[in-house]
Amino acid sequence: MLGRIFTVGGYTLLSRVTGFARDIMLAAILGAGPVADAFFVALRLPNHFRAIFAEGAFNAAFVPAYAHVHGERGEAAAKLFSDRIFTLLFASQVVLLILAMVFMPQAMTILAPGFTDDPAQRHLAIELTRITFPYLLLITLVTLYGGMLNVMHRFASAAAAPIFLNLSMMATLALAAFFPSAGHAAAWGVLISGFLQYILLAGDAKVHGILPKFTSLKLDEDVRSFFRALGPATLGSMGTQVALFADTIIATFLAAGALSALYYADRLNQLPIGVIGIAIGTVLLPEMSRRITAGDHEGAIAAQRRAFDFTLLFSIPFVAAFVMVPDVIMRAMFARGAFSKADAAAAGATLAAYAVGLIPFVLIRSAVATFYARKDTATPVKAALTGVAVNVALKVALVGSLAQIGLALATAVGAWINLLLVVFFATRRGFFVFDRAVVASLAKFAVAGAILAAALWLTARWAATALAAMTSLRDETALGILIVVGALVYAVCILSLFGRRWLMTLVRR
Repeated sequence: MLGRIFTVGGYTLLSRVTGFARDIMLAAILGAGPVADAFFVALRLPNHFRAIFAEGAFNAAFVPAYAHVHGERGEAAAKLFSDRIFTLLFASQVVLLILAMVFMPQAMTILAPGFTDDPAQRHLAIELTRITFPYLLLITLVTLYGGMLNVMHRFASAAAAPIFLNLSMMATLALAAFFPSAGHAAAWGVLISGFLQYILLAGDAKVHGILPKFTSLKLDEDVRSFFRALGPATLGSMGTQVALFADTIIATFLAAGALSALYYADRLNQLPIGVIGIAIGTVLLPEMSRRITAGDHEGAIAAQRRAFDFTLLFSIPFVAAFVMVPDVIMRAMFARGAFSKADAAAAGATLAAYAVGLIPFVLIRSAVATFYARKDTATPVKAALTGVAVNVALKVALVGSLAQIGLALATAVGAWINLLLVVFFATRRGFFVFDRAVVASLAKFAVAGAILAAALWLTARWAATALAAMTSLRDETALGILIVVGALVYAVCILSLFGRRWLMTLVRR
């Protein structure tokens, strides 16, 4: 499992690195003004639907079902099942695309009502979203092919596909002078990347002989079982996306730049979520599904606990950095061109608020895997919807005083409630054992994180004075120093608290 995690994590890390290069270009060219806000709405809308229907609900229902059919009845039955799901998925996405194109003005009124007072910005948002929305159809098929390949322990192409999004957008942004606006250039980059990602995943699926094809629709028991799992999973994913929709809706009423601050803060927050949380969760789900199908329930629990250890080991440094020195990170990454230091300060404060919930963000994918692997998509919905209810209520309560920072903080609190409820349900049903070893491990990670946070804070204060005379690259130099100091302090903490034997055991198991 470790090798697969590093495969997914490695490609995801490359995706995030190219993503940062893309975001640096976006910040320098678009800045944080009205055009940027219009583009980010155009980017968020198809991504929200993708998270509901593709990466969220669909993966949760399809991967265990496909793994079960493949393991129980062989390749022929799995091929027929995937053909039927592909046909249904393609038809539903085409219908959704047509409806979105026709009713985009009405949808924009509902989803970005704050743009109503600025007809030019509203028109631009509608135009850009019509360009980006077909990306949803393509990326949904990419998700289907990726799920099938993951069951076969083929993770590389699905993990590498998002790199095309970054490269495509960078290419079109470099040619922004040939488009009506930089927002149009970025939107076309999104759509082009959808075709590139589709070609990559479809080609990999074809090479391995699992590329689905259109077939007659028949609601056999496998398909009905899939839909029984899909319904609750959709509700769970929809609940999370409702909270994100609320961010978009509320932020359109805030001052120009609020949506941009949320975007750039979320992009940095997504680095550990994607590289660590999603990578480990992606590998864990088919692994647990395989073990449970074989009757190895103890092995499934052990795999999940190991995934938790890996997740926390690599996530704690991000939490400490994002909470203690978000301003330095934002200035070093994005404060150039049209993106001012004031914009960086706003985005940095938003990042710190997001980071309060980073631990549940990265752990939730592995936490719900124990239910999804058992084809139970209903139980996580209870936790997700409870978290969303608190999330949305806090957004309304905090946005007046904290603006977009309040939106991010509400998201963090909702994530904690979601994770704690999932762990509670899993422990009560015997899917997770919350014993003394788990408590001791959590305590050690908390101590390591606290020491690292203090070291970063002190180093940042020293760097501000020591580098004050620098006229260029001051923030970049400070960030480099913080990375070196943080890595050394954290390594010493982990070795002192856990010992070399624990690390070797974690790697070898």
